[in-house]
Amino acid sequence: MKQAVNAQPISRNKLLGVAGVGWLFDALDVGILSFIIATLAKEWNLTSGQMGWIGSINSIGMAIGAFVFGVFADRIGRKSVFIWTLVIFSIASGLSALATSLTIFMILRFFIGMGLGGELPVASTLVSESVAPNERGRIVVLLESFWAVGWLVAALISYFVIPQFGWRVALILTAIPALYAVYLRLHLPDSPQFTAKKNSSRGIWQNLKSVWSKPYVKPTLMLWIVWFTVVFSYYGMFLWLPSVMVLKGFSLIKSFEYVLIMTLAQLPGYFTAAWLIEKIGRKFVLATYLLGTALSALVFGVADATWILIVSGMLLSFFNLGAWGALYAYTPEQYPTVIRGTGVGMAASVGRLGGIFGPLLVGTLMAQGYTIGWIFTIFCGSILVGILAILFLGKETKQTILE
Repeated sequence: MKQAVNAQPISRNKLLGVAGVGWLFDALDVGILSFIIATLAKEWNLTSGQMGWIGSINSIGMAIGAFVFGVFADRIGRKSVFIWTLVIFSIASGLSALATSLTIFMILRFFIGMGLGGELPVASTLVSESVAPNERGRIVVLLESFWAVGWLVAALISYFVIPQFGWRVALILTAIPALYAVYLRLHLPDSPQFTAKKNSSRGIWQNLKSVWSKPYVKPTLMLWIVWFTVVFSYYGMFLWLPSVMVLKGFSLIKSFEYVLIMTLAQLPGYFTAAWLIEKIGRKFVLATYLLGTALSALVFGVADATWILIVSGMLLSFFNLGAWGALYAYTPEQYPTVIRGTGVGMAASVGRLGGIFGPLLVGTLMAQGYTIGWIFTIFCGSILVGILAILFLGKETKQTILE
């Protein structure tokens, strides 16, 4: 093992802030999409199948983006990829506000997904390689907590802006500030560990094969299972959350209000996970928070009383987003520097395949008359599979020095 690189040309807090701002705008876009789907369903008379495809085309783009940009992060650097992914995301997001048909809207959602899917794993890799081992997990989870802030802003915009000014204005509001994040990143140094390895002559194909070489078979298999089950359930549940509330009998405005309340629970989910991940370890936090997610999904799906819906929805947000933070901290720690971007990108890409099927599954089953309770039970079962993979295939990486 090589000694960790501790010399940091940028302060830990500034790195967290710059990376987090971009993460916030990504979350803002995904959060806004969940509310826009409910709005477009009324404005464009969409079927449940078409609603599902909006979420899925986003995930198709994310799957391709995570794979392609993850590979390039090991070739040209974390910083360059970090900047370009946000440029792609910002431009496509702004243009989507001008879409006049479902087809155009979905094409632009694909490119938004590419930028978003490429950025998230590269951001977590960059931050992981730039902080000390004893605080690496906590900092990456705190980076993920910007996702909750983005979702909260999305809920606020959806509640106050969409009913008054329409979904197009809401999309413009998400795209313009994201360009500021591009400016911030121009002054961001690259990962010190990547800089030390950047003269490596390893090729892309060699990196792809190394991810499945003997030392990394178990962690790769574990990550692919966990990423698939987590993303499958997250996008299946959360992209449909406002629409599910409408289906349960609430008005569009009321459903936005309740989802806003549920979103507030994401922040303490992240903060508790950030504290526990360095105290107890990655495996415990990830498995425990996913178990909480599974149980909350089960209750939310069958709940008929308003207070049960809100409480179970808040618990769903609390546990699920805390688990996401732990997953982003855990994933880069499975690989050495030379293949870390590739390994993380491939795992995230497999996960995004789950994000394609999740929203489609909801739309398809609803069209066939299945209840929300049955659909959320499927997501509960999916998460349990991910927990088993962590327990039997995962290893604890708390405060280990990255190779």
